[in-house]
Amino acid sequence: MRAFILSVIILVLACELLAQQGQIGMPGSMPSSSVNLRPDSAGRFIYINRIFIIGNRITRDQIILRELTLRQGDVIYSLDLPGILETDQKKLINTRLFNTAEIRPLELQKDQVDLLIDLNERWYTFPAPIFELSDRNFNEWWQTYDHDFKRVNYGLKLYQFNMRGRNETMRLTAQFGFQRRFELSYRFPYIDKKQKHGLIVDVDFTETKNLAYQTVDHRLEFLQSDDILRTTKGGGITYTFRNSFYVSHALKLEYRSNSVSDTITTLNSNYLGNEKNTQRYGIISYQFISDRRDYVGYPLRGHYLTLMAAKYGITTNDDLNKWEANISYSKFFDLKKNFYLANNVIGYVSGPEDVPYSNYGAMGYRRQFARGYEIYVIEGVAYALNKLTLKKRIFHRVYHWQLMPIPQFRHIPLSIFIKTYTDVGYVRSYPNYFLSTRLADKVLTSAGGGIDIVASYDTVLRIEYTFNGEGEDGFFFHLRKEF
Repeated sequence: MRAFILSVIILVLACELLAQQGQIGMPGSMPSSSVNLRPDSAGRFIYINRIFIIGNRITRDQIILRELTLRQGDVIYSLDLPGILETDQKKLINTRLFNTAEIRPLELQKDQVDLLIDLNERWYTFPAPIFELSDRNFNEWWQTYDHDFKRVNYGLKLYQFNMRGRNETMRLTAQFGFQRRFELSYRFPYIDKKQKHGLIVDVDFTETKNLAYQTVDHRLEFLQSDDILRTTKGGGITYTFRNSFYVSHALKLEYRSNSVSDTITTLNSNYLGNEKNTQRYGIISYQFISDRRDYVGYPLRGHYLTLMAAKYGITTNDDLNKWEANISYSKFFDLKKNFYLANNVIGYVSGPEDVPYSNYGAMGYRRQFARGYEIYVIEGVAYALNKLTLKKRIFHRVYHWQLMPIPQFRHIPLSIFIKTYTDVGYVRSYPNYFLSTRLADKVLTSAGGGIDIVASYDTVLRIEYTFNGEGEDGFFFHLRKEF
């Protein structure tokens, strides 16, 4: 009841703010302070003479020029130039290659300018030690498993961004502990001169001695053993197509092979289906993305749309036959005076209904969960979820640490937001799965408040206190943005 009352209050406050603001849309572009053209209220046409780039010690010029609206030799109306330059600066920042990006017009004559692009590159090599929880999130580890430090994984992850200065990415993982995992992924954003087509290649191998073999009352039941309980291996290749600045497509073909021990099959005969110990299948999937967020690390304006469809089992010899589709749409509003509103809606549907347990669709993984239900897994053939957040920025400052010997870490932005939120979700359960039904086939509600701390390199710390519709409440911590 508390969650429902808080939900109503938050919705009323949000509607009142929207009414005060009138029609809300993408905020108008503000003229950049670096634009220094001779004043001319009537406007005039300007010829773009040359484009100079400084600060890109690693990144190649063509990767930068790919993001620009303007090209050398273009003619632009002078009153439109400030807005275009501001938009292009945001696009450069959203490549996640630069800490700062500034585009300044250098006026040569009344009707002719050069453009100077001044960049501060990020640090691109991150050899990160692995010390992470084997559970789905911090809250499940802390509450369900009594923050047992034996349930951790350790090893090394190596992220090499902007390989060869072409915005290519290599990710290498060597993990040990509760779960052994080895992964190698390489992303080529562009493989053609026009920079529209790309490829991603990845392979992985995982084996675990601790495995969730079933779900009881929406909590994963684990078995720990001295022997390997599950082995998974596979690989895939993804073709990407980015014809415009804001829209991209991805078509992926992959192969998966799973095997489990006899113990797992005995405990759950439907783990891989029909008491099988092995499962092999191919997957073909397609993803569409439309991204018009102002800043991908922590958006405050714009929208983000993803559509995905996948078919598991693409030949008659495959051990799995399943399809799934989902949609996620996020909208971000600037309500002025440092107030912001964000809404995310997710829809998921799959079939058929008689798939093996390990291939169940579920709400509760990654960021697809209702806040306040972090410790639960709610399996279902379909689900819907809506998240609404109203926030106010109470602090924002950019620090410049001149004594830092590494230039890429001298730029330190810091923002703090206070917020209130409400979520509503619904999961349609699998018809023959009776171990976890308490939270399925009913409306799930939650509401709460918290603080977001946003810092360098897209770092986000969320501290939240949430009430859910089951009468439960508590603190929850996350290290990623909401959506």
